[in-house]
Amino acid sequence: MPSSYVSNYVHVVFSTKGRARLIPADVESELWAYLAGIAENHGVQPVSIGGMADHVHALINLGPILNIAKAAQVLKANSSRWMKEHGSKGFEWQEGYFACSVSQSQVPVVVRYVQNQKEHHRKIDSAGEFALLLKRHGLVVRE
Repeated sequence: MPSSYVSNYVHVVFSTKGRARLIPADVESELWAYLAGIAENHGVQPVSIGGMADHVHALINLGPILNIAKAAQVLKANSSRWMKEHGSKGFEWQEGYFACSVSQSQVPVVVRYVQNQKEHHRKIDSAGEFALLLKRHGLVVRE
């Protein structure tokens, strides 16, 4: 087979350093678009990107080029640089990330989840959401 055909949907979440509210509302849409561009430039299909002032959710289709760790690294490094260039001099992402696979049948559910972050966070803060994601996926927090 001369080509590689890979469908590998992944939901990635990462927070600002210390969960500080470092993403201003007037920059959010530009940052989400910039993250989508980073993904595309690295052969990753951005499906839905959004979040809040202290974290990002990205539903991506990794494809055949990058693994999850490298995808998270390029998204975080390049977007951090962009944030600093656009007035957030002390901007940093927290170390680490959450990632889980998403089956094709659940892609629309995760897209809605990512797009409705503001509504979702009226009910639960980002730390609670993160703990719930870990629990739902059988992961344990390491201190």
